Amino acid sequence: MGIGYDVHQLGEGLPFFLGGGQIPHTKRAIGHSDADVLIHAICDAMLGAASLGDIGRHFPDNSAEFKGIDSKILLRRTHDLIRDKNFEIVNIDSVVMLEKPKIRDFIDLMQTTLAGVLEMDPECVSVKATTTEGMSFVGKEKGIAAQAVVLLSKEGK
Repeated sequence: MGIGYDVHQLGEGLPFFLGGGQIPHTKRAIGHSDADVLIHAICDAMLGAASLGDIGRHFPDNSAEFKGIDSKILLRRTHDLIRDKNFEIVNIDSVVMLEKPKIRDFIDLMQTTLAGVLEMDPECVSVKATTTEGMSFVGKEKGIAAQAVVLLSKEGK
């Protein structure tokens, strides 16, 4: 089992990526890649569960190779890394912390998108959302955060 956490600042401009898709919003997440905080948290959880370090070790934010990259590519590569160690994903549970926009209408699409990249059943991918009731950098709409827990199983066990 592994846990992942990621946070990105929110700034002016578009687009806003979350869970592998573009979501309508007046702000964008700022980062070296497309700044998809949910995918980054899931990658960290996968890597942690397989004892492979963290996302920055494999996809450094000072590398030109990853500048503006679609985080679904990072997710696919992370999946390859855990498979190389004979692990498969059992399930994913995640939560996105943001004040706006409300993402309830996009959760099914995010789950389906993530499951498609990871070649797994969407019913084994949980995405939830919460606000911080106006408190902290999330509540003041200065940032977005996500946490994920991933359970892996070792092939043949």
